[in-house]
Amino acid sequence: VQLVESGGGLVQPGGSLRLSCTASGFTFSSYVMSWYRQAPGKERELVATITSTSGTRDYADSVKGRFTISRDNAKNTVYLQMNSLKPEDTAVYYCARGTTAWGQGTQVTVSS
Repeated sequence: VQLVESGGGLVQPGGSLRLSCTASGFTFSSYVMSWYRQAPGKERELVATITSTSGTRDYADSVKGRFTISRDNAKNTVYLQMNSLKPEDTAVYYCARGTTAWGQGTQVTVSS
């Protein structure tokens, strides 16, 4: 199982980023996928989850209305579109299959 995130970077408050996570080594279309984040000194928190056929999407209250999770099963990829970014969104963002398979993380920094 391999999960590889990309798309992080430095963005100003109010800006946008789109994270991608490409999966391999398992039948991607059969699994619920999630994005987590971990800020310095804080516990890892669940940001968003999407079911295998995109029928259900759930979000942390802190990102509702600003972030959108989506997936393309033909490309084995899950995305996180992040709009109206705030400094408190600064964290390392991780893609996950359940709680046992994780990517290496991608840094998102929101700062002016």
